[in-house]
Amino acid sequence: MTWCASILTLFPEMFPGPLGLSLAGRALRDGRWSLEASDIRAFATDRHRTVDDTPAGGGAGMVMRPDVLDAAIGAAMPAGDARPLVYLTPRGRLLDQAMVRSLAAGPGCVLLCGRYEGVDQRVIDARGMVELSVGDYVLSGGETAALVLLDACVRLLPGVMGAAESATEESHGTEGLLEYPHYTRPAEWQGRAIPDVLLSGHHAEIARWRRAESERITKERRPDLWARHEAKQRGAGGMDGHPAAA
Repeated sequence: MTWCASILTLFPEMFPGPLGLSLAGRALRDGRWSLEASDIRAFATDRHRTVDDTPAGGGAGMVMRPDVLDAAIGAAMPAGDARPLVYLTPRGRLLDQAMVRSLAAGPGCVLLCGRYEGVDQRVIDARGMVELSVGDYVLSGGETAALVLLDACVRLLPGVMGAAESATEESHGTEGLLEYPHYTRPAEWQGRAIPDVLLSGHHAEIARWRRAESERITKERRPDLWARHEAKQRGAGGMDGHPAAA
């Protein structure tokens, strides 16, 4: 079954954008996934194609209307559609690799790209939207966030990446560590040499070096990930092999 992404946006011309190139673009052309971008304005009911209104209670900016959005969602998600409906918003749960893997393993997703000050809460509640954020910063709209989410998901679909092990050894893999450094030819460049262990041909030593570098980099750059990794290790029995205490 083809992994299917539907985008609800005020700027459908932004898609597929970069997703039409490289691995994602080839997979799109090969039918490994599909993409449909719908213009939210097409579901407005007035002659001005109005999709927003002033916020209840006052305040700056405009809020996207629930009636227009509900009509757009209904058209994108026919009865029985099992795909999750995701609203991309700075206040959402932070997108991580575990969520990406979960989305990629499913039938696809429907992404609502917010604009202005946001979306009327009533349609979020009524439709049971999953609110996701791609980082602790604010974008002009959800479109670029949607591109990030889709790129992360599509690369995990079967047959998209040439080497399946690439997805298991990279940053934010199943162990939650950051990836080790990479090197290639020439063996020396501007006075900097490839670490000897990587040229030794000793696979066990190379694996140990890579593991140690992943742990070092994670501790230095993402202490939050390191703490989570350590907690997971303790829960799995710890370093001494004994079961964790109940």
